[in-house]
Amino acid sequence: MPTTAPPAEHHTAPGTLPLSPLLALALAAFMTVLTEALPAAVLPEMARGLDVGEPAMGQSLTVYALATGVSAIPLARATATWRRKPLVLSAVAVFAAANTATAVSSNYPLTMGLRLVAGMAAAVVWSEIVVYARRLAPPRLQGRAAAIALAGIPLALSLGIPLGTLLGDRLGWRAMFVLVALAALALAGWMTICLPDFAGRRPEEKDPVLKALALPGVLPVLFAAAAFMLAHNILYTYVATFLDAHALGGSRERVLLVFGTASVASILAACALVDRCLRALTLTSVTLFLAAAALLALAADSHAAVYTATALWGLACGGIATLLQTAIGDAAGNRGQALYVTVCNCSIAGGGAAGGALLGAYGPASFAYSALLLLAPALIVVLAARKHAFPAGHRRTD
Repeated sequence: MPTTAPPAEHHTAPGTLPLSPLLALALAAFMTVLTEALPAAVLPEMARGLDVGEPAMGQSLTVYALATGVSAIPLARATATWRRKPLVLSAVAVFAAANTATAVSSNYPLTMGLRLVAGMAAAVVWSEIVVYARRLAPPRLQGRAAAIALAGIPLALSLGIPLGTLLGDRLGWRAMFVLVALAALALAGWMTICLPDFAGRRPEEKDPVLKALALPGVLPVLFAAAAFMLAHNILYTYVATFLDAHALGGSRERVLLVFGTASVASILAACALVDRCLRALTLTSVTLFLAAAALLALAADSHAAVYTATALWGLACGGIATLLQTAIGDAAGNRGQALYVTVCNCSIAGGGAAGGALLGAYGPASFAYSALLLLAPALIVVLAARKHAFPAGHRRTD
């Protein structure tokens, strides 16, 4: 379905944003993360249903994240000339099919294959969300548009997964995958109605994605993203283990509620301020995460310190996807999104693996110290990259 037709125009009143398509993109982002992390919410039940151990079932998250990370650049290259709306709708349809098949599968290898396919569909959605949002908005509001479209990612982590756990306990894991599949079908219908179409790039414009690595500002953004996401996923993947080790295992829901509430506040701040304060917000996020990791490393036996650290962590993480994807878009345009998706999802997979290795070798106390070691150089890089990656003042809109 390649084409060289000019892009379809979508007009909005000056100074306004088209909320319906942006919210549809946000729901697509929500669905990719929810589909990725849903097995974590119903892991014991899925393991029993497929007659495997929990460690083997846990690899379904790793397969999904790796499939997203490894396929992002090749898929971006292969589909560069496709019209954007059919491309996104195709990815959402794959989500519906993969989740439906997962719900009825009783075969572990088949389930893992379906997770791989869903992860590849997620690579398409992740790569297109910010690009689509920026094309929908006037230049001076592109950051805000991206913030709205990306809000689904932290909302899925902070609210979707706890809700999935609750419903999974009552309905069963297979019903949960059916519900996600039905949501994907409803989303496809909504997008068919509200999402404008845009043309892909012409064949002569298909510059290799990896060439974007040479552009000023790209490597600092990717380094900051990798460090931040590794630190986050080491802690988030094993948050239950960490809380159990500090006598807070019975308070997981309350701790996650604090994280979720703070994340929502961070999302709202990013939506309001990203176009004016990208650098300040990014520095604040990394600094808050550093403070949270320090509290968890030095005072985890204090329940008040754990709740305070969780709130700081949520404030740091809620808007970070918006900030980093806006920065990579400013530095590298559309090509930067595929690079960002690759780095982030490989970091997600790496965070789970690194956390498991740290747990086995040093125990749960090592999670916070490892986050400190990752975040300190990230803060230095963000501070230093003030010219191209994280400039001060209003974002460039030319």
